[in-house]
Amino acid sequence: MSTEHGVSGGQMTPVGEDVAGASAGVAAGSGVSPASGASTAARLQALFEGHRLTPTQRRIAHCMVRRAADAPFLSSVELAELAGVSQPSVTRFAVALGFDGYPALRKHLRDVAPAEPAADEGSYNEYQQAVQSEIDNLRHLAALLADPAPVVRAGRLLADSRPLPVLGLRAASAQARGFSYFARKVHPDVRLLDEGGTMLDDRVDAAKRAGATALLCFALPRHPREVVEGLEYAREAGLTVVTVADSAFAPVARHSDLLLPAAVGTGLAFDTACAPMLLGRVLLEAMCDALPDAQARLEEFDAKAAERGLFVE
Repeated sequence: MSTEHGVSGGQMTPVGEDVAGASAGVAAGSGVSPASGASTAARLQALFEGHRLTPTQRRIAHCMVRRAADAPFLSSVELAELAGVSQPSVTRFAVALGFDGYPALRKHLRDVAPAEPAADEGSYNEYQQAVQSEIDNLRHLAALLADPAPVVRAGRLLADSRPLPVLGLRAASAQARGFSYFARKVHPDVRLLDEGGTMLDDRVDAAKRAGATALLCFALPRHPREVVEGLEYAREAGLTVVTVADSAFAPVARHSDLLLPAAVGTGLAFDTACAPMLLGRVLLEAMCDALPDAQARLEEFDAKAAERGLFVE
């Protein structure tokens, strides 16, 4: 079978992680415990779940996840500078998590999230460091994928939605377009939403009238206001929103029914998004598992591709 669609002829195995928590505005349910052997970042994520945090506090939490290896050793002043907030905000953040203050939080982090062995990056140039950062992001994603239930659920939601609208604007447009390209090979009606404003609302309405029950969104920084407003509109229209975002604390979290995080790299002039792209492929796999005729559709595509001579290999 052609590898152009990236699916073999065997059983497809979905994997994933649920950190959605729209009602609280933060992630809920990482499914990762300190004893699970997951990464430090995943253990930090689990610590923050279920707490009602302010936007400033979510910013601190996001910073700590991004700097997971350093977090247990940062002073409140250092953390405040990294997160771009005030030192009292860091103290209030620790109290919001149930600690007496930041020193108690830091002690807890040292106990449950000990420092992981760090690679010797002293000889890496800036390009290599960017690659290493993406490798770390992929390791974090692998830890989050230890529990398959959330992505299995997402795959079923996407498979059952006819049509399936897929939203991605600006920086996230490539992920949405790539997902849509492959999804059309197995799903009967995939609609790419790559325009914002009132046109986006019109296309959400059209998808809903045609029978859509869910919407998949790829949301990456910097987060366009149109995406946040579009997701709010989609949920008001009755669609279940599944979102792939750079963080469980992204602005789209509160407008998502199921949010799946995949960090982006920030070491270059423009963000890199290997982890969100891979998570999109994982969602495709889960969706294929939920579509009973997915394999038959792929085989039909391969047969027609061979007849037309689409590929040179």
